[in-house]
Amino acid sequence: MTENTNDSIPILWLSAAHVITDLYLPVVTAIIPLLISTYGFSYFLAGMLVTIYNVTSSMMQPVFGWISDQYGIVIHIAACLLISSVFISAMGLSGDIYLLLLFAALAALGHAAFHPNAFSIVNRLCTPENRGKITSFFVVGGNLGYAVGPLLAAAIIFYFGLSGLPLLVIPALLMAVMLWKSFPVKNVMTRVTIKKSGEPLPLATYRPIIPLFSASTLRAWTIFCALAFFPSFLMSRGLDLISADILISAMLLAGVAGQLAGGYLSDIFGRKEYIIAGSVLAIPSFYGFILTSGIISVFSLLVFGFALWSGFAVTVAIAHEMLPGKVAFTSGLMLGASLGVGGIGVAIFGFLADRYSLAAALQLLPFLIIFAGVLIYLLKYPWKSWHIS
Repeated sequence: MTENTNDSIPILWLSAAHVITDLYLPVVTAIIPLLISTYGFSYFLAGMLVTIYNVTSSMMQPVFGWISDQYGIVIHIAACLLISSVFISAMGLSGDIYLLLLFAALAALGHAAFHPNAFSIVNRLCTPENRGKITSFFVVGGNLGYAVGPLLAAAIIFYFGLSGLPLLVIPALLMAVMLWKSFPVKNVMTRVTIKKSGEPLPLATYRPIIPLFSASTLRAWTIFCALAFFPSFLMSRGLDLISADILISAMLLAGVAGQLAGGYLSDIFGRKEYIIAGSVLAIPSFYGFILTSGIISVFSLLVFGFALWSGFAVTVAIAHEMLPGKVAFTSGLMLGASLGVGGIGVAIFGFLADRYSLAAALQLLPFLIIFAGVLIYLLKYPWKSWHIS
């Protein structure tokens, strides 16, 4: 694959490819109501489609990353994109639940293989001075794709029904052509040259990033809880569903801005410093959101989204710097497994909300943020601006 540390074109294409590959991620969720009404699936079976996709994608990302780092075997990112899009699109052509579950799992494998392989290319485009900015620019592409996916799926289903879902292949086909041209290789699956010591790294080598992974998981737990339960909290205040969803979308857009700012500012002031500063800012803005009303509450929600998401890509950049020889694996761990494990925490949060109240359960979120900040503080990674020993 080509390398060009002086040219911005490769990272633009990689970020655009990330938009497309994560565009298919929320489609499974978006089509569930229609699958239930069309084929009479139970909520359990329909929910299993989401579970199979999310678990497979999250847990296989570090596996594909490990294979890439250890053996140099990678699947071209264009092929990963096509695999994901083809099987998501095929879900509109069958009413057999077992076939749909298979399609969901295969689509998830394509999604899982894309991220560590793409991050390996991103890493080669970085320097120590711009790693945060470049990494955040790539990661934000996925956020945009996640936001666009449901809208695109809804538009296609509205005009063509489930049978029109194969039209979703078109964006992936166009992007795959550009990826083949921008990052040409002879084969779909190839072997890249990697530096190896001859022996696999001992498990102790990975120990330093355990606090980083734990902090990322706690942040993911907080993010998923906010996305899942903030709409209900807003509706308990008298807002209708559309207004609540608009505010959540605004929070997500503020999070995109936070990620871009986080990548840029972490290059200047330091990565640990910026993540901790973002955690500190997130806590008062959270309380500003739930304890006030009107414009102050809305403003606090936007600041909360900005602060909470601002360290997302920065933690990936730290992982790359801590284990430079295991970039693909650490990418899968930070962007895949941490999100998967963090997502499980939403069920625990929901249980507490049922047992006590949603307002009471929400009070736990700042403690997750604080704990994550403490783990980052204790992380064996150098300070840049604060000079803390």
